Amino acid sequence: MKKFGLHEVRKEFLDFFEEKNHLVLDSFSLVPKNDKSLLLINAGMAPLKPYFTGENVPPRKRVATCQKCVRTGDIENVGKTDRHATFFEMLGNFSFGDYFKEEAVEWAWEFITERLEIPKDKIWVTIYTDDDEAFKIWNEKIGIEAEKIVRLGKEDNFWELEVGPCGPCSEIYVDRGQEYGCGEPTCKPGCDCDRYVEVWNLVFSQYDKDEFGNYNPLPNPNIDTGMGLERITAVLEGARNIFEVGVVNSLLKEVEKVCGKKYGEDPKVDESIRVITDHIRAMTFMVSDGILPSNEGRGYVLRRLIRRAARHGKLLGIEDIFLYNLSSKVIDIWKDQYNEIEKNEEQIKKVIKSEEEKFRETIDQGIHILEEYVEEMKANNKTVLDGDKAFKLYDTYGFPLDLTREILEEIGFKVDEAEFNMEMEAQRQRARKAREDVGAGAWGKDEISERFKGYDTVFKGYEHTRLNSNIIELFKDNNKVSSLNEGEEGMVLLRETPFYGESGGQVGDTGTIENDNFKAYVLDTKKTKEDVIFHLVKVESGEIREGEEIFAAVDEKRRKDIARNHSATHLLHRALKDVLGEHVNQAGSLVLPDRLRFDFTHFEAIRNEDLNRIEKIVNEKILEELEVNVVETSLKEAQEFGAMALFDEKYKDIVRMVKMDDYSKELCGGTHVTNTCSIGLFKIVSESGIASGVRRIEAVTGRGAYEYLMELEENTSSILSILKTSKKDIKEKVRKLTEELKEKEKEIESLKSKMASSVAEDVVKQKHMVEDINVVTYRAEGMDMNSLRNLGDEVKSHLNSGVVVLSSVIDDKISFVAMVTKDLVDRGLHAGNIIREVAKTTGGGGGGRPDMAQAGGKDSNKIDEALKLVDSLIKGQLKK
Repeated sequence: MKKFGLHEVRKEFLDFFEEKNHLVLDSFSLVPKNDKSLLLINAGMAPLKPYFTGENVPPRKRVATCQKCVRTGDIENVGKTDRHATFFEMLGNFSFGDYFKEEAVEWAWEFITERLEIPKDKIWVTIYTDDDEAFKIWNEKIGIEAEKIVRLGKEDNFWELEVGPCGPCSEIYVDRGQEYGCGEPTCKPGCDCDRYVEVWNLVFSQYDKDEFGNYNPLPNPNIDTGMGLERITAVLEGARNIFEVGVVNSLLKEVEKVCGKKYGEDPKVDESIRVITDHIRAMTFMVSDGILPSNEGRGYVLRRLIRRAARHGKLLGIEDIFLYNLSSKVIDIWKDQYNEIEKNEEQIKKVIKSEEEKFRETIDQGIHILEEYVEEMKANNKTVLDGDKAFKLYDTYGFPLDLTREILEEIGFKVDEAEFNMEMEAQRQRARKAREDVGAGAWGKDEISERFKGYDTVFKGYEHTRLNSNIIELFKDNNKVSSLNEGEEGMVLLRETPFYGESGGQVGDTGTIENDNFKAYVLDTKKTKEDVIFHLVKVESGEIREGEEIFAAVDEKRRKDIARNHSATHLLHRALKDVLGEHVNQAGSLVLPDRLRFDFTHFEAIRNEDLNRIEKIVNEKILEELEVNVVETSLKEAQEFGAMALFDEKYKDIVRMVKMDDYSKELCGGTHVTNTCSIGLFKIVSESGIASGVRRIEAVTGRGAYEYLMELEENTSSILSILKTSKKDIKEKVRKLTEELKEKEKEIESLKSKMASSVAEDVVKQKHMVEDINVVTYRAEGMDMNSLRNLGDEVKSHLNSGVVVLSSVIDDKISFVAMVTKDLVDRGLHAGNIIREVAKTTGGGGGGRPDMAQAGGKDSNKIDEALKLVDSLIKGQLKK
């Protein structure tokens, strides 16, 4: 056998098939493109699916790839065995209606035996039980003995989805020798032992399965093959598993260096090292492809991998965050084949570091609470954690269910996942109810869509803001009516309308509808999911009657303000990608007349200098006077043109692409300016985080920007007046005042410290004994939490050994502090557990470390009662 390493095997494979007239394509992104059936690319053929189905025309009928893949079905088993992995590379050669079984088999045999020089006597194959054609090729054409061709059933050797292209497959196995086997005389491919390793799967897509389960022959059959790069390299290198493959093992050794432990000496240590070695590859490639940690979808997979690896680092004794540095080793090893990871190195390390830091903040607290739950379970002879407690860990402390499950499994316990899922669904229902937009009268959105089904309204507002139309229907208080009178409110449907119905984040238009008989104000305009536009109106004078011809006029001034903000939103989206990276994607937007709001995916707060760059880019594009053109085209053509689209949005076959020169191209149904110069000025007024991995920018344009600056000017003038200074001297004035305040604060802290020291002596005199332990409980007056902590430190230093629990009320805010000296912590006392129960008596809560904890309360009348609990709590902890 050739002693090829992983990178050499990859090159040899792609070169071989290039010689066979295959077009070698770069690996596709791990994020599926236009395929919502997949979370992540998990096989070499997955990105090529449109070519197999005939949806798209392939660039050539013969293609070869080395595709990066992530599979998530066995995350819990990664590390527990030396075979499971999340990230791997899949070699594949594909034929789209060109060559078929004979060529696929011949070339696979040639590559395996001649290029890789795997001995022919070590090779076995499996075929589908009824595939006599494949048997004949392997036996008569290739020359493999009949006893080395194993027929297996549909479960093993037939590839299919619910509908679509499918067919039998043939798998190539390498015999590793008897030492890997089970010893049974019947041992052959299909056996569960490790003797025969499947290295290459040749899928013969010769049928089209219809919805009735019929297998119809394809006029142009396809070939889809897949060979695991790590697995074939393990065979060539004589490695027992993928973690011993040269380049993967060099990554594993880097993990050994970081943790200071040796692989192969302790099964638990080995498990953690394998987890980190595997997961660091997956997370590095996922972040490089624009995936960010989040609480759903592929973002949750990434978060799960980072947090799982971080926890196993903690089990190995690694105290500092380390994964982000370890990703550099992955980049160094794989950058020649995947140059995007080197290009995105800074981004990769930033994202991983940010998530590691967030997890560090929660893991200790979460594990501590889980340990308390475990102690309770043991005391009550239970082995299943209540689902509501697991949900509290998840919802309150950010502790993922899979981590709770994994920690419990390590001690033979389980979690009630059914109850957890019920709690999760209840939360979703609460959130859904809170989001419900009842809107028009007492009707909900679904009711309105159902009520207006079948109506046909035409939007003319792109071309016109004023037009003549007819009233189709009138509604009042959920009921269809023939007229609306002066002072009444209702809903109006027009045959044609210039009013934009709220959608795509843009608010609905307002204005008037009238004729000689009436005048009504349009208070808002909405649109159903079937694109029926309806108007919420109030009749100012006269009577509106069904069927009347009317004149509709949009509030043009307001419409122009909205258009400025909407066009600026597109420029902002592009500028965010330019400055922060292509991982930025829209997560929501709101376009109002006076401001815009844009939510987007990003993993950290934006630095001021980057915010300034973003704002500057948008204003430069405004000043460049870019033409804003709207093109109606097919969805496919718009995407090929590079138009940005929302991943979860459902688009029609013909879409509207808003193009601002070559700078910004987005699919959008909103109203826009015709030239960016009409936006005037763009000013960011705030940037904040609204959810994990989601940021929000609010900004103003045009008249809104002018009003914002005028308000800023007025505030500045007021500040100058208060400070009795000028604009020129304001910075120096503020600097001096800040320094003076710092000095005063130091003086105050010094006085507080002296007061605490003098008060401490009196407080210590009130100590009493609980068994052999010094205990001080004391209610102070007018102390904030910081002062209370200082007093606690002073009292503890006087005691040498003991427990201190203090309380104070200031501005109706109750503060508690508990401290336990180290010798008593070693005896089982825990300040966090003491303070939690004390605070609970006053309707509050809190917690902390065994030696120091703090809490808050609500009912000051119960402070004395709460402090009386301390003695019994100490006795209870000593007994345990």
